[in-house]
Amino acid sequence: MTQLNTVAFDIETTGFHTTDQVTVIGFDADISSRVFLNVDDGGTPKSLEERLDKNMNPAVVLSTHESEAALLEAMTDFVESSLTTQEIKLVAYNGETWNGGFDLPFVRTRLNAHNLEWPFLGLPYIDLMDVFESRFNTTETSLTAVYEELIGEDLGKLDPFDDSGEAVDAWESGNFEPVVRHNVADIRRTRALMDVAERYCSKSDFSMKSLDPVA
Repeated sequence: MTQLNTVAFDIETTGFHTTDQVTVIGFDADISSRVFLNVDDGGTPKSLEERLDKNMNPAVVLSTHESEAALLEAMTDFVESSLTTQEIKLVAYNGETWNGGFDLPFVRTRLNAHNLEWPFLGLPYIDLMDVFESRFNTTETSLTAVYEELIGEDLGKLDPFDDSGEAVDAWESGNFEPVVRHNVADIRRTRALMDVAERYCSKSDFSMKSLDPVA
């Protein structure tokens, strides 16, 4: 497992229903973060992409898309050209666990809604929630709480929200920058926690699965 580089993954949405939509998808690697923003025809804040690229370290590469379908198509192109061709593992926190999860099930539903293909072919996947619930002593189970208990509050300065629900209100009002910052904070928390888990847990503690569909 150690020969596979980690790419952390997280999404933001307008809610939890099947008719809700993806607003942000982010991927984090050691050199940069790649983020896709659905502006839903709301226009892009002036110089947002340039501002994020200049002021964040490591860099954030942001692209904006006028609809959820356009975002998912761009995300698919990125995954197929930049991730499935590399020796990487996709990692999320409660993205898809043995008995549930959020991010990957939501993405499946929305890809199906737009009749788009599943892009994550050939990628091994690890969910960190199971590892930290079973192999570390923490008092909370959320990504933010586990990160703060085990690592600290460094990324708290990057994240403008105390609760993910605030990201929905911000996005719906067209206030896109804090939503992107929240997503970047979460993907960087996830990758940092993966580093901790790999330092202290054995290979057998990780449940790695293939994301290849049957058909």
